[in-house]
Amino acid sequence: MTRSTRERIIDESLRLFAERGYSATSVAEIEAASGLSPGAGGLYRHFKSKYEVLAAAVNEHAARTRGQVAESMAELSAMESSADLEERLSHICRAGLAKVREESKLTRVFFRDLSQFPELVAVVRDGLLQPMFDAIVTWFQAQPEYRDVKLDWPAISTVLGGAVVHYRLFQETVGELPGHADKEQFVAAWVRLAVGLLPSPAPVA
Repeated sequence: MTRSTRERIIDESLRLFAERGYSATSVAEIEAASGLSPGAGGLYRHFKSKYEVLAAAVNEHAARTRGQVAESMAELSAMESSADLEERLSHICRAGLAKVREESKLTRVFFRDLSQFPELVAVVRDGLLQPMFDAIVTWFQAQPEYRDVKLDWPAISTVLGGAVVHYRLFQETVGELPGHADKEQFVAAWVRLAVGLLPSPAPVA
């Protein structure tokens, strides 16, 4: 599918910001990477400034995340009747890992540059991160196995969701697998922890 010039500018700018940093990336470099004549001002036909390109990238990723979370929840709901609990848990864990990996460029920009733009930090928090944690709460409360289990689900989502985010962030920042555990090991352990939230069966009299 052919990308529009605006989409190319957003995609290439985010790639350059992730690789080099926001301040170290010039408008001319973004134009060149986007297939425009560097220094000719083509970027300004679509955006008022380099900052506006960054803000557009952050906001569009947040909007896309909201849609993806809704789609993932619908998929999970559709498979509930045909899948056992561990399979459902594995699916939600893998979906979370895939989403964090998808946002690797934005993650690098977030940690390197966004502290100077608190309004964009708020967009990442409210548009990307919090919807993922909220979705975990909603999902657990909807499962028949957990429906009557009285737990602090927001805190549980912080622990389980945080583990998923940390697994990918560790890879991005350190370049190695956390604890040398590969993805399959991580998913299996995550599922075991989630299953462990269920109360033990009452002893047979």
